[in-house]
Amino acid sequence: MLRERLRTILISIALTFSLLSGQPVLTGRVLDPQGKSVSGAQVEVQTVSAVSNVEGAFRLERLPIGQFAITATHSSFMPVTATVGIAPNQLQILNLRFTQVAVANQSLVITATTNEPTIDLRNEEVFNRTLFTRDDQVLQQLNAGINAGQHEGGGKSLEIRRFGFNLDHGGVNGGLKVMVDNVQQNQGTQGHGQGYLGALKALSPELIQQVTVINGPFSAQYGDFSGLGVVHIQQRESLPDQVTLRLQGGNFNSGRAFFGISPNVRKADAYLAYEGTYTDGPFENPARYRRDNMNGNYTFQLRDDQKLGFRALYGRNNFYSSGQLPLDLVDGGNPQRFGYIDPTEGGRVKLGTFSSYYSKSWTSGANFKADGFVSRSLFDLYSNFTYYLKDPERGDAFQQHDSRLQEGGNVQYSTPHKIGGMTAIFTVGSNFHDNQINVGLYPRLGRSPFGVTSRANAHVTNEAAYGQEMITLLNGRLILTAGLRFDEFRFNVLDRVDPLLGGTQSAGKWQGKGGVAFTPAKSLPVTLHANYGRGINSIDARGVVQRPELPRLATTDFFQVGASAHFHRLSVSSDAFFIDHSNEQVYIPDDGSFEFKGPSRTYGYEAKASFELTHHVSLNGGLTKVSNSFYKGGDHRVYVDSAPHFVANAALTVARWHGWSGSVRMRAINGYRLDGEDPSIRATGHTVFDGGVAKQVRRGVEFNLSVDNFTNRSYYETQNFFESRVSPLAPVVARIHGTPGYPLTVAAGVTFRFAGK
Repeated sequence: MLRERLRTILISIALTFSLLSGQPVLTGRVLDPQGKSVSGAQVEVQTVSAVSNVEGAFRLERLPIGQFAITATHSSFMPVTATVGIAPNQLQILNLRFTQVAVANQSLVITATTNEPTIDLRNEEVFNRTLFTRDDQVLQQLNAGINAGQHEGGGKSLEIRRFGFNLDHGGVNGGLKVMVDNVQQNQGTQGHGQGYLGALKALSPELIQQVTVINGPFSAQYGDFSGLGVVHIQQRESLPDQVTLRLQGGNFNSGRAFFGISPNVRKADAYLAYEGTYTDGPFENPARYRRDNMNGNYTFQLRDDQKLGFRALYGRNNFYSSGQLPLDLVDGGNPQRFGYIDPTEGGRVKLGTFSSYYSKSWTSGANFKADGFVSRSLFDLYSNFTYYLKDPERGDAFQQHDSRLQEGGNVQYSTPHKIGGMTAIFTVGSNFHDNQINVGLYPRLGRSPFGVTSRANAHVTNEAAYGQEMITLLNGRLILTAGLRFDEFRFNVLDRVDPLLGGTQSAGKWQGKGGVAFTPAKSLPVTLHANYGRGINSIDARGVVQRPELPRLATTDFFQVGASAHFHRLSVSSDAFFIDHSNEQVYIPDDGSFEFKGPSRTYGYEAKASFELTHHVSLNGGLTKVSNSFYKGGDHRVYVDSAPHFVANAALTVARWHGWSGSVRMRAINGYRLDGEDPSIRATGHTVFDGGVAKQVRRGVEFNLSVDNFTNRSYYETQNFFESRVSPLAPVVARIHGTPGYPLTVAAGVTFRFAGK
């Protein structure tokens, strides 16, 4: 304590003499994306430089007078640049914060937006060294209140639930927008549901570099499907080693291989990667789930401040499924929990995306980005939910087809500037997304269609423009943000069964954004924040054209207020949210019907915490609690159903301790109602524990072991309530149907890394 006081006095004396001699002094701290100190960072202004100490602090003297760029560089992070005005006899305090991990660094960073509570997750070890065995694990590691569950045993898109809403496969009730390298993954007017997220199955965890999570529609950069938040996944431009090979195997006849080549190329970053997986799962009707993904990137470093890159992705998967089983029959033992009724369920998917991106930065801190993509996908899903309910003779099995071509592009320019002496950053941009879709629904016997229920060619375009201003006041203690966005949609449908059901409609919507973050005192690391945003989600084009008198875009008004704090090794945040969702018509592509929802209101709170027990051991967790969720209006209260009101995640992570890394992870949801009026019809909740460990055997060789659901909990990932008839002579029963979660699942593997960079 005495030594710290003495050091503070000496620094104050030195600063005083510097100012008395007319020398300007610039001091501050260098921080990582989660706000922790970065030591060893090089800070430069013109020819004057300094290196940050163990606390991230730096100090620059004998500076030139005027307006200059200040740059911080570190081997683990991409450089960061800001503009600073230097005047005589001035002591200026400026903190520099890295926002992106260097490509060559193996760490993964999960961030939040400026005006949101930022929580230090420190879970890059989970992504880099865990042997993932299920698609939903990537989303569950984000600790963002997202409950994602398998809907048909693995191959189909995940069912997404958040903030008390069931988003189906990602695109209704506000939607959760998922981006990969600025390419929208939500597929509108899809064969199996609005906002379908099946393209995420082409994503390899080893290639993830950074994930940005936004809790609501608070950023003007994102439009359609962003009502309940955004998950933006960015892949690497290069791998840490020139050759990476991972081989793994486990129970249920499971195997996976990842192979990546990332050569050292002068003034370029590149890789080519392949992932192949196969599993039968625990099902009596083997899943035969085969997935193959190819991914490549080449980035030209045109200049130090300018780059041009190209990406190519190809993915395919084929699978069989046991579907959702009637739980009353499972309880009676026929079928068993992993049994089946229709052995022909499943699907097959092929998709490919080619994209290009360009960026340029200036010493003033301005930045320009542009990217574009073209994507082609083929999708066939073979389902049977109600068995013999509608057609006792041939059954209710059906095939859904979706063949689409997508093109899109994004342009964004941001620049720092001054407003009456206040520092500000202005961002302006535009988005374009075009879909040409051949979509259909066909009754089938086995996997052969015998008729046509619906078939259409749809053309959906979305153009948008936005602007957002962020102003910093009170030496960084007050940050104000305001934004405005406008989206225009055009829906065109050519119905190939009934031409009278086709047509063209358009719709547009303004969306306002606003936020404030206030830190009362620099000595007290507590930030108060409040955010508002209006988000939108589009409607299936067939529904828009067939019901033109109804709203063509649904809106979500999201309010959030809370506080966050960072005390050395402890980070905490909490907030309360209030969500109003407008009327929404939902086109059900499973049978061509309509469902009308809303308006609705939801409110509740969130809490997150991260604690670094030692330099190698950390504990983090979070929970989202919905206090109430109901439909407004009517003569009696009807509640929003089919989503949990309590979602929790936690992880204990060991990172690089004598060559060992590992984690124990928990995910939990409560039981929830499946009917808006009958509280007795409920889905069961669950608490599941997963674990993983990795040991560096020798340089470049690592052993990996993962055990999912290591308590062997019996649970269901998704549950829905509807009528079904399991055989031609069986009675029609309104019942709960469920998809079983995997039992104890073990995977072991070895990772080889050669020629580190």
